[in-house]
Amino acid sequence: MVKDRIVLVTGAGRGIGRAIALQIAAQGARVAITARTEGELDTLAAEIAEAGGQAFKITADLADRAAPKTILDAVAAYWGPVEVLINNAGIGSSQSPRPLVDFDDDFWDLTFAVNVTAPYLLSKLALPAMLKAGWGRVINISSINAKIPALHGAAYTASKHAVAGLTKAIAKEVAGQGVTANAVCPGVTATLMNDKRIEYDAERLGQSLEEIEKNASPLGRRLTPEEIAEVAVFLASDGARAVNGQLINVCGGTVFT
Repeated sequence: MVKDRIVLVTGAGRGIGRAIALQIAAQGARVAITARTEGELDTLAAEIAEAGGQAFKITADLADRAAPKTILDAVAAYWGPVEVLINNAGIGSSQSPRPLVDFDDDFWDLTFAVNVTAPYLLSKLALPAMLKAGWGRVINISSINAKIPALHGAAYTASKHAVAGLTKAIAKEVAGQGVTANAVCPGVTATLMNDKRIEYDAERLGQSLEEIEKNASPLGRRLTPEEIAEVAVFLASDGARAVNGQLINVCGGTVFT
């Protein structure tokens, strides 16, 4: 059960983060949502409230190293310390896909700031209260690219490998203290960010968007944000108390490691 737990979902404005926020709010959690776009958060908060849930929004840019503390302080002042941290915000390869020899160094730095440094800082700041309470969850939304590479996505691939390592490092440190750390590794998922990636691949390969989507997974389609969210919500529950340090693929059978 996650009823009344204080949950923080980053990158909640759309896609997987939005789906997670909606599903975990429906389970009775108090959900703090953060993203860069205030309008998206307003819409999400209203939808949660209309369904009888509780939401608290914080507009922030996780590329800013000061943002994690600002966010956690705001949640603590409103409800109390975060009990379930869901590090979902991320930058994909679709924003600037290119071979390594032509890679954009600034994009590399931005990718690591959002995909790795922000989860590191949020986890570092949230863990003391979890450990003191003897209960907590750190859930990182990683990618199957933590295990296999994405073509022309060096920064994304490397950053998701780093998230995998961070997840395992946290899990090792908190084991046996009522706190767990795990990662969900989605396959190709139907989000706005991924729309741009499949457009790039379609042009690169000379294929239609329909062909790219059909080959996105053995299911013959892209995954949905809701399918990813269901696993994240489970990991937040008491039922997942024995699951720690795992990188769980949700990819329709694309990857078997």
